[in-house]
Amino acid sequence: MSIALRNCPRAKPALPVLAALLVCACPAFAQSPPPAPENARLEYAQVLRAEPVYQTLRATSMVERCEATTPVASEDQRRGFARMVGAVKDVLRSDEDRVEETDRSAGGDCRMVPIEREFRRPIAYDVDYVHKGVKYRSRLPYDPGNRLRVRVSVTPIVPPAGER
Repeated sequence: MSIALRNCPRAKPALPVLAALLVCACPAFAQSPPPAPENARLEYAQVLRAEPVYQTLRATSMVERCEATTPVASEDQRRGFARMVGAVKDVLRSDEDRVEETDRSAGGDCRMVPIEREFRRPIAYDVDYVHKGVKYRSRLPYDPGNRLRVRVSVTPIVPPAGER
């Protein structure tokens, strides 16, 4: 016995109780039956179609817009990175959002304008596939490609004792 347990009078009665609990618990583990072998195997099915299921998200952001007294540099006057950024902005901007823009330093009328954007992203895939001549449909969290791994399980039907 360690020195700490010798000096503690309450620890001595607790040791036999702990030992008895440990001995009683061990046979419980030994009596559980081994897991039954599973009647299943993995095979491949041919994917016929995988259709994405989209989630639509809407986001509103505030953008500063300045209206025209002196126009901003046109496409021809932009150089390098500024030209590329301007082209991307022009593609993403809808017709109703287009205004004659000015530099803020040119003293135009500037205000904050809400811009609403919609984003669609795939969240799942409805997959049609064939396995051994039978068509199936499942919703999966990923696009499986041309083949889909499937689990095939065979379980006998055991009728109740009175129906045998």
